[in-house]
Amino acid sequence: MNILIAPDSFKDCLSAREVASALGRGIQKILPDANCIMVPMADGGEGTVESVIDATGGRRVELKVMDPLMREVPSFYGITGDRETAVIEMAAASGIELLKEDERDPWITSTFGTGQLIKDALDQGVKKILLGIGGSATNDGGAGMARALGVKFSGKFGELPVQGGGLLGEVEQISMEGLDPRVTDTEIIVACDVDNPLAGPQGASAIYGPQKGADREMVDKLDRNLAHFALLISNHLHREVADVPGAGAAGGLGAGLMAFLDASLVKGFDMIADITGLEEKLRGADLVITGEGKMDGQTRFGKTPFGVAQLARQMGKPVIGVAGTLDEDAGVLYELGFNLLMSIQEKPGDLAWSLAHAGQLLERCGERIARLLSMKI
Repeated sequence: MNILIAPDSFKDCLSAREVASALGRGIQKILPDANCIMVPMADGGEGTVESVIDATGGRRVELKVMDPLMREVPSFYGITGDRETAVIEMAAASGIELLKEDERDPWITSTFGTGQLIKDALDQGVKKILLGIGGSATNDGGAGMARALGVKFSGKFGELPVQGGGLLGEVEQISMEGLDPRVTDTEIIVACDVDNPLAGPQGASAIYGPQKGADREMVDKLDRNLAHFALLISNHLHREVADVPGAGAAGGLGAGLMAFLDASLVKGFDMIADITGLEEKLRGADLVITGEGKMDGQTRFGKTPFGVAQLARQMGKPVIGVAGTLDEDAGVLYELGFNLLMSIQEKPGDLAWSLAHAGQLLERCGERIARLLSMKI
């Protein structure tokens, strides 16, 4: 029996590779002859770098960059085995998880560190950059990222060291003369699974600003600043990015990447599925197992398990979804390609205990799946 195991990571707990390995160990305890094919997955957010490294035999690059508040922190990105492509998670430099809750302030948080990761990747001589932009702490329209790569912004009194969304309203001129020339020779693909425009009721500030620390007054100001920034981009760079679906992703970084680096926005799952060769591997599978830390009704909106299940369904493959937590509305997934949903929980317990023992729980879940498969009715 060929069993394809293609999960996402369990957030704050285990990587996708660790999840797949634990399930595989459990299955082979009961079905030692089962051929478990591990395909660690991601959707452009946390775990994207590791997923691509695993799929291509690549390596991890570690360096120090500026965090959202311009403090030096350790960070990382990946390079594929052929050394042609870098894969970056913007959250590794500009992510909300890098800040304490009382430090969140999109008026001043910057994507400068993300630009530093891109620059270092260019120093490695890559020809393509894959960039996941989930989990940001910022609302600067990508201005910080652009500054790190040589773009200059100026206002009434000269050059502006734009840090955060607060200064965007003061920008009057954009100069691309200092942009790192290697950018033009590099294909930049952005994994983006939201379709928000840059500004307005569904824009970056209104939808994501509050979770990044903005109150209602700040949200309104940030929104006006991004609208102003989009107009400048149109006038100075002749690029219309404000209403492109995904422009508002990561506090407008989606728009900035398109405007300053000529990047293309794609669905994160599609990007990773292509790199890992998921579709081809699915063809030879008798059973597909996928999952993530929490599965619920929202899983159907671009999350990894849903993408795996949809591909498997097209090929007539049965799919089991495994999760740390199954919410009450997860049942909707039975209509969308999943044949069975399983939680790894075995008894009531606190979250900290479950996180600490997730590997064991996943392994035992794999055993239960194998016992189910071995039943003769």
